[in-house]
Amino acid sequence: MPITLKSANPSSGASNNLSLDVPSIVRSVIEDIRQNGDKALRSYSEKFDKWSPDSFKLSKEQIDEIVSTVPAQVIEDIKTVQQNVRTFAEEQRKSIRDFEYQIQPGVFLGQKNIPISAVGAYIPGGRYPLLASAHMTIVTAKAAGVSRVIACTPPIQGKIPASTVAAIHLAGADEIYILGGVQAIAAMALGTESINKTDFIAGPGNPFVAEAKRQLFGEIGIDLPAGPTEVLIVADAKADPFVVATDLLSQAEHGPDTPAILITDSRDVAEKTIKEVERLLPILPTRALAAVSWERFGEVQLVEDLNEAYKLADEYASEHVQILTENPREALVKMKNYGALFLGEKTCVSYGDKCIGTNHVLPTKSAARFTGGLWVGKYLKTVTYQEVTDAKASGELGRLCGRAARAEGFEGHARSGDVRAHNYLSDSFEWLAEPSGV
Repeated sequence: MPITLKSANPSSGASNNLSLDVPSIVRSVIEDIRQNGDKALRSYSEKFDKWSPDSFKLSKEQIDEIVSTVPAQVIEDIKTVQQNVRTFAEEQRKSIRDFEYQIQPGVFLGQKNIPISAVGAYIPGGRYPLLASAHMTIVTAKAAGVSRVIACTPPIQGKIPASTVAAIHLAGADEIYILGGVQAIAAMALGTESINKTDFIAGPGNPFVAEAKRQLFGEIGIDLPAGPTEVLIVADAKADPFVVATDLLSQAEHGPDTPAILITDSRDVAEKTIKEVERLLPILPTRALAAVSWERFGEVQLVEDLNEAYKLADEYASEHVQILTENPREALVKMKNYGALFLGEKTCVSYGDKCIGTNHVLPTKSAARFTGGLWVGKYLKTVTYQEVTDAKASGELGRLCGRAARAEGFEGHARSGDVRAHNYLSDSFEWLAEPSGV
């Protein structure tokens, strides 16, 4: 059994006194936009973002002008990161194949992977301008072959976020809208007079954005439900407590509700990591968020050995799992529940978040038990087709279908099979001679 050296205490630290009914607020905004389109869209943009331009959509001239203001090094870095994401996404696409298989003579079964026609990408603003979300959502969609990708990103303090627009543009978005929050999600999902609807929405956001995606799922597809960022580190006695503490805090700065968990078989590493976190927090510029997150959701668990560590880590099923052990690749064999795995001290979660090329839109709240994160396959519809060209094969399948369907009481299904058996095997069926309607 693990020994808890630091436990989570969600009730401590900063608290939310607003007690907002997020589902009801989101539902009312969605229904208003459903009924009133652009008029409602503009009303909410003015209310929440103090933003009401002549058009939410940026023209080509506006995009060019905005991108020209972004420092050359930032543009170069965006291009480099996007090429990493594109390369990995294209390799993923190659791993998904169409095929046709002749299951028996004259009976062909096939699979095709068809890109979704229109995708909406939400690129958050809020606390930080998340340029990387443009790379992950838009570049990956284009690698999948999506023909129309639109992107929405909110203004930041009444201004257009130039670097975010540059990232969206360079990623290959076909339309860019300066529009945020629930109103942006509803517009992309439902369509308005000025924004044509999409079939699928991807991208992270605040609890209101996440709730809007949840409520609209079914009318449109979504990448996956999103919660606060999570990090879990598995470390052995060889791990550097300074590195462990640094990596825990790198994720804790995302917000005041980020679980940051250490599981180790070394009491020395566990205790020194706690001390390092306490030493590093006061000098971290984002300590106002990171300190609350560590206080409320930080955990340190001491286990007997690494086998117990991997087992416990699988129970958490964390979004990001970092392996700081002597033999990190052992986790590829021992673990099965994680959003993304980061192996060894030379690798860190921040690489995945910002630049290495794998996708950072990942499952949270233990959803890694049943799903992976956003990838090129999320933008594809895997469909099947079938064709029977051999008369005898069709007749035999007709006989099999008739028996199988009648075993379930589906007489109509059975008769559909009977017709093929009758036509191609000269079988006779009493019901074929009965008057119409009997």
